[in-house]
Amino acid sequence: MAYHADSTELENKEILTWQGFGDAVREQAQEIADSGFQPDIIIGVARGGLVPAGALSYAMGVKLIDAINVEFYTDVHETLPDPVLLAPMLDVDSIKGKKVLVVDDVADSGRTLALVLELLQGFEADCRSAVIYSKPRSIVEPDYIWKATDEWVVFPWSDQPPVVANA
Repeated sequence: MAYHADSTELENKEILTWQGFGDAVREQAQEIADSGFQPDIIIGVARGGLVPAGALSYAMGVKLIDAINVEFYTDVHETLPDPVLLAPMLDVDSIKGKKVLVVDDVADSGRTLALVLELLQGFEADCRSAVIYSKPRSIVEPDYIWKATDEWVVFPWSDQPPVVANA
């Protein structure tokens, strides 16, 4: 069974540990706070952005958090033709006129982030974006980036295959 982070065949990859993730979140929260941007709500891009969004919400003391579901990557270096919004949809009425921080794990092509930002800006939200990793080929330059890389990234929450029932 293939899983999203099954990168065993790749020679070059960036591996983020849980400790590294904790450090990244604290550093990124400080960078956002120092920039003067105080979000009213944090929106995680599901699935990869959910863990970073939750961690940033605690690190920044932001209690309002939501998610938007987008599917794009199907395997290592394999994507759908275009990112697709999935149900359930975001409660867009609650974000009108709010300061919104959109969080994802990585801006690889940037197409997912571009789709989400375009959607949210259409609802008159003041949107900023934060990612742990950004790649040089991304069509979007996130507002807050912990680290730039050109390698495939293995995150601690997706480095193992899904759990299945024991026989």
